[in-house]
Order: sequence, then structure tokens, then C-alpha cells
Amino acid sequence: MLCRSILEEGEEVATKTKIKYVLGEDIDLKKEVFLLNNGERLTDAKARQITKDVLKRVHGRPSLTGPKKVSPEVKARVPEKLKRKLDREAKRQGVTPSAIIREALESYLSA
Repeated sequence: MLCRSILEEGEEVATKTKIKYVLGEDIDLKKEVFLLNNGERLTDAKARQITKDVLKRVHGRPSLTGPKKVSPEVKARVPEKLKRKLDREAKRQGVTPSAIIREALESYLSA
């Protein structure tokens, strides 16, 4: 796979990335001709560059702390009834439960 060659070069990839698609066997781009949409032949070097470009764009949710920083995570256990209320309200507002929790914490702690 193309990603394997990048990993062997020492590049890091997020550990929580789930593989959604398996395209099949690797191909030897020196022996087989594969053309890109623009008609250009795909080479190993071009494949590595495409993979690097894609991996730069692939990332999780945007940081709430700042660019290239991990946002701290807070966990709390709640009664099932409260969780259902939270989920219903999030769906009603069209936001995530996390957004409602952040807003509630901001409001509570600024009081």
C-alpha cells in the first residue's frame, strides 16, 4: 500500500485512523501503467507526494485550544435520563452534545 512506504520513511500517521476501504493488491508502478485524471502517469514518487498531501489534509476535529494543539478532554458520568435529555437537546439545536456541555460550563464558571 502507498501509506506503508511513507510510514517506512519515518512519517507519523494518527493512531486512531480507521481504514474504511481496501482497494486490493499493491501494484508495481514501474511495470504497470496507471494514468491520473489529467493523463499523467502515476509513478512511485508521484504516489508518495499525493499520499503526503492527503495526509496533511486528514485530521480530526479542529482544536479548541489553538492551531496544532490538542484540546483537553473532560469526562463525567451522568444518569441515563440526563444523557437522553442532552442528546435530544443537541439534536433539536443541531449541535453536538459537546457544544452544549461547553456552553453550560462557560456559563456556570463565568457566573
